[in-house]
Amino acid sequence: MKYLIVGLGNIGAEYQHTRHNIGFDVADALVRKHGVTFRSDRLADVAEIKWKGRVLVVIKPTTYMNLSGKAVKYWMDKEKIPLENVLVILDDLALPLEVLRLRPGGSDAGHNGLKSIQESIATNQYPRLRFGIGNDYPKGRQVDYVLGKWSSKEEPLVLQKTDKSVEIIESFASIGLERSMNNYNKLTFPL
Repeated sequence: MKYLIVGLGNIGAEYQHTRHNIGFDVADALVRKHGVTFRSDRLADVAEIKWKGRVLVVIKPTTYMNLSGKAVKYWMDKEKIPLENVLVILDDLALPLEVLRLRPGGSDAGHNGLKSIQESIATNQYPRLRFGIGNDYPKGRQVDYVLGKWSSKEEPLVLQKTDKSVEIIESFASIGLERSMNNYNKLTFPL
């Protein structure tokens, strides 16, 4: 059983640990927990985790967010991973910071990474883990907010949610999407 775990983000030091790069941070936490490391490969940094009879191919696309789909399609094809075994981790402005949501599919909601994936694989029906980042920014400052760093007040919650995201990814790979959604989608993480 092979799974493709995709952490979305942008490459480059200026994007590290920003709200928009939470997918990378969750992928890093997953790989760290399992004691493996990323290597640079075609269109992505890639790590392979062997766990409970499963193989998790974890990628962080090196294409920048708006071309993430190229990396997802390449690694799905290369590793022969079916769509239902793909899980994309991303930041979500539409969800409050206290929330994580596992979903079987849906619209891109203006997220360039999801838009690119949908274009590359010709469907929006693929599992994703949406990491709520809230939308506490003044009108017209969305880009600054999304590309901004977490506040010191938010950091403990972000770390807690990152750890829980790793648990959700493992759950997805072991008991499947539906049961994982039932177990985790009602959780909230108080600030």
